[in-house]
Amino acid sequence: MSMATPGATAPDLVTRLETVSVGVADAAREAGRDPAEITTIVVTKFHPLSMIEALYALGVRDVGENRHQEAQSKAAELAKLDLTWHFVGQVQGKKARQVRAYADVIHSVDRDSLVAALASAESTIDCFIQVNLTDDAARGGVDPANLPALVDTVLAAPGVHLLGLMAVAPLSAGEGGEEPRRAFARVRNLGEQIRSQAPAATALSMGMSQDYAAAVLEGATHLRIGTAITGNRPAFS
Repeated sequence: MSMATPGATAPDLVTRLETVSVGVADAAREAGRDPAEITTIVVTKFHPLSMIEALYALGVRDVGENRHQEAQSKAAELAKLDLTWHFVGQVQGKKARQVRAYADVIHSVDRDSLVAALASAESTIDCFIQVNLTDDAARGGVDPANLPALVDTVLAAPGVHLLGLMAVAPLSAGEGGEEPRRAFARVRNLGEQIRSQAPAATALSMGMSQDYAAAVLEGATHLRIGTAITGNRPAFS
């Protein structure tokens, strides 16, 4: 199958997907875990529909997007495919209902007002609470000190089902100076701490292209992997 993404051919995609699959399996075995319990979400932002169709043909069923308009359009165009759509970007409150309409899972719930906007008596949306591991509020996510209160808010909201926690490892020393594995260990500990409030919220969405092995070693159940599978974004984006 030919691909519309510049520089990305089907063999390239197959190779990258297999490489990540092997990497995940190796990390899972090192951690004494079953690779089957780990969901790899392929983040396809900026890439064309043809790439998602190619990924689907290769067995991928979980895809992620972080820009509302792009995600909304892709989900509509590919509605006939049995895909699970993960929204992994920040959600504007005024767009929350629209995101909820096509997303199966939202990974970035981080404030009471967003929970209120997502609440519904008609249907249920799965979500993760995003935890901010940095001192930069612009990065998104709730401060760990305020996590228990937000968990209570989500649990009380109709139609919002809490899967667990999501986080992004700090990018640099200026954002906290932690190695990814240490950052992910913090998230795992926070997940254990909220278990008394939300016993079923056991999932951890953490780990990206550059640090997914460390995330698996610290218990990640959902990985959000972009370029390691999709290759570089098209030059025109």
